[in-house]
Amino acid sequence: MTDSETSTATTAPPPEHQSAPVESQPQQEEPKKLSSSGISLSIWPPTQRTRDAVITRLIETLSTPSVLSKRYGAIPHDEAEAAARRIEDEAFSVANRATSAEDDGLEILQLYSKEISRRMLETVKARPKSDSAVNNGVLGTPNPDVYVYQSLDA
Repeated sequence: MTDSETSTATTAPPPEHQSAPVESQPQQEEPKKLSSSGISLSIWPPTQRTRDAVITRLIETLSTPSVLSKRYGAIPHDEAEAAARRIEDEAFSVANRATSAEDDGLEILQLYSKEISRRMLETVKARPKSDSAVNNGVLGTPNPDVYVYQSLDA
């Protein structure tokens, strides 16, 4: 073999801006499960984008007119934001601890959802009653339709 027949291939390293890992948000390792069609599916753990969407929805529910705010009063936006982040984080921790290797994620997702709902109710119930909820006549006023329905069943 002559020098002209021998070739050496060298590759230059990628530019630094391409090879540096992005460290702005840690990515969670998502378990992969193959379905019968060979497609990888995973519903737990939720992506950070999904968790952020849950937090945004919680903030909206706690701080704007909703069924909850009509009954218990709206929470100021900054307080609602802090409460929403705490609620989601605690619910995620509880659900994540309950994860097992055999789970398909559905039961864990249901636990996560129930924990969010339970903690959201605890948060609004623990607050002092707002004037708007009292003025709406919602607090302490039973719904007559419910009692009529219940009395007809008896």
